[in-house]
Amino acid sequence: MESLSIKELVVASNGTLVNGNELDEIKKIVIDSRAANEGDAFIAIIGENLDGHKFIQSALENGCKTFIKNKSNGIKFESSDINLIEVDDTTKALGDIAKFYKEKFNIPYIGVTGSVGKTTTKDMIYSAISTKFNTLKNEGNFNNHIGVPLTLFNLNSNHECAIIEMGMSHFNEIEYLANIVNPKIGVISNIGLSHIENLGSQEGILKAKLEITSNFDKSNILIINGDDEYLKKVCNDELGYELKTFGFNKNNDIYCLDYSIGEESLNFKCFINGKEEEIFIPTVGKHNIYNAMASILVGVSLGMNLSDIKVGLKNFKASKMRLDIIKKDGITIINDAYNASPDSMKAALDILGRYKNRRVAILGDMFEMGEHSEYGHRLVGGYAIDNVDVLVTIGENSRHIGDEANKLGFNKLNIHHFSNKETAIKKLNDIIVKDDVILVKASRGMQLENIVQYLNR
Repeated sequence: MESLSIKELVVASNGTLVNGNELDEIKKIVIDSRAANEGDAFIAIIGENLDGHKFIQSALENGCKTFIKNKSNGIKFESSDINLIEVDDTTKALGDIAKFYKEKFNIPYIGVTGSVGKTTTKDMIYSAISTKFNTLKNEGNFNNHIGVPLTLFNLNSNHECAIIEMGMSHFNEIEYLANIVNPKIGVISNIGLSHIENLGSQEGILKAKLEITSNFDKSNILIINGDDEYLKKVCNDELGYELKTFGFNKNNDIYCLDYSIGEESLNFKCFINGKEEEIFIPTVGKHNIYNAMASILVGVSLGMNLSDIKVGLKNFKASKMRLDIIKKDGITIINDAYNASPDSMKAALDILGRYKNRRVAILGDMFEMGEHSEYGHRLVGGYAIDNVDVLVTIGENSRHIGDEANKLGFNKLNIHHFSNKETAIKKLNDIIVKDDVILVKASRGMQLENIVQYLNR
């Protein structure tokens, strides 16, 4: 982060300087008191479980001298040697300051969202364009109303581009992030069932994802999966911005003609700008061809040469727990434990289904599906029967996966259900045999990475 004056913080946050010197400068903005030091500004965020105001004293003891707090909180300071800014809402102030700060950098911002695969899409775009641009991206799960502002504070004068993943679980959350980031290019990977509990239907999910275009005009570009049942409806709308599509159907702006998938990589032929091009990616899964095509369109939209984009894709590295392939003591583990929805489960099962050895799927609950939960889990069960030899399910709703598979003819003797991962771990030695290929996948809250750690011990 580059320095901001106290005066700039006051203006950006629409706050009041209660105490201090507006000419002082800060070098970093933090919301964790343990990371607050001299020269930093500590913003007292009120989260679901913790109130940052309770940690102001801790930040002060660490040497922090600049604080942003809610007006409604009456905390008193014994020391007068501080800068104290009061605001109506510290969480909103965090976003407002981030918006103010990012506007110091005249670079293209790319917003990425979607029901499934947005993190992989972001990572792939990063790989594709980093051959030309010094690029910032958000790490881990820093894709919400807290994580996005904190990511933007990492910008500095060396950056030439920024890719910001935008997550959401309710309406208006993408719009809030779009108002902070104001992306020049928006990317929507697909419309699935994730967060349908809060959004009511896939039409609702589409509406929420399209909030990424909140401030779009003719200078903006939206890049979408033109094969997606819901996203392709946008092609029929009268739009105030440029639309570019990718997919397998030939009516897309770029489309895949053919592909081949190895154990740890894939090659595909893509029709781009009137020419057939060969693309290589060091990862597996047909769904990653979609992610690669989105990346190609972003690169082309930024004026890149296709040769540079290809080099970037060749060096792609996925985030942890996303199709990590681990070979250990005669077994192959496909660690895709970061998150799950029916669509991402099906994509992972497709990958498992390609293997010739005995295929074991260890699948846990998928969350945030509400009344659609049983339906979504049964969809996975139906899809599993052609891609799995042994099915292990963990959790409450995942029993529907095994039940549906059995109903459709899958051998009941090869279905094992456990209420929790601890019980499953105790029984895995009786299930797993040498040369097995094992897929591990569930929603983040199931923490099935513990299964991977056990198998990889």
